[in-house]
Amino acid sequence: MQQGHLKQKPTTFGAILKQWRDRRSFSQLELALTSQVSQRHISFLESGRAKPSQEMILQLATVLEIPFRHQNLMLSAAGFAPIHTETDLSAPEMASVCKAINCMLSQQEPYPAIVIDRYWNLLLANQGANRFLNILIAPEKLQTLFCVNGKINLMRFAFDPQGLRPFIVNWEELAGHLLQRVYREANSSIESEQSTLLFDELMHYPDAAELWKTSTKSPQNDLILTTHFKRNNLDLRFFSTIATLGTPYDITLQEIRIECLFPADEETERNWSLV
Repeated sequence: MQQGHLKQKPTTFGAILKQWRDRRSFSQLELALTSQVSQRHISFLESGRAKPSQEMILQLATVLEIPFRHQNLMLSAAGFAPIHTETDLSAPEMASVCKAINCMLSQQEPYPAIVIDRYWNLLLANQGANRFLNILIAPEKLQTLFCVNGKINLMRFAFDPQGLRPFIVNWEELAGHLLQRVYREANSSIESEQSTLLFDELMHYPDAAELWKTSTKSPQNDLILTTHFKRNNLDLRFFSTIATLGTPYDITLQEIRIECLFPADEETERNWSLV
């Protein structure tokens, strides 16, 4: 497969099962032994000669650690109704989870922390994150140019020449890293139309195609990737950590990521304290 070429997505249950088995580096025999079924049955499922039961689909999905969204797709491909819910964070039943997430965001103060979904849409932000964004981009410009359907997509915001890009000193290094992440997300999911569209869109921003070609040729020697922001006399270097929720039972909760920014040096600590 050529770099940058996105795979065609399988549509039958057998093809979907095989793709996940390959991705998890299971042979048919290994999957059969772990799932306590025969290798012959796994082979028949993948070839379409056998039809799985709902219980078998969920059993195989558990062994292969397949995300809930894709378990639903497997069920649908086999003729069953999806069973995993996808609940908006604003729903009443999410109140206790949102309280916990907001607590995590508050604990990160005064430094930025955000919550994003699988497509890099900004869902929640603490005061430090809002302050950081407003320092770089005027709030009215942020809403007018980058808010679509009530959400800001952080990838578009980063790559757009009117967004964060002019303020990122190590732009080439960061852009290559981000393109690789979106590419992997688009190319590793059974159903990833939105991720694929996002990757294609990013490739049309200035210099993105060239940065993509060179992104794998420059090895990263540092332990972590630090992003260097600069606007006027304000100079900031942050690195980030990403957390997910453990043992979720909902697609939304399984897919959200909580990203926290930390100062990469003492100068950033001092500068941030003056903002």
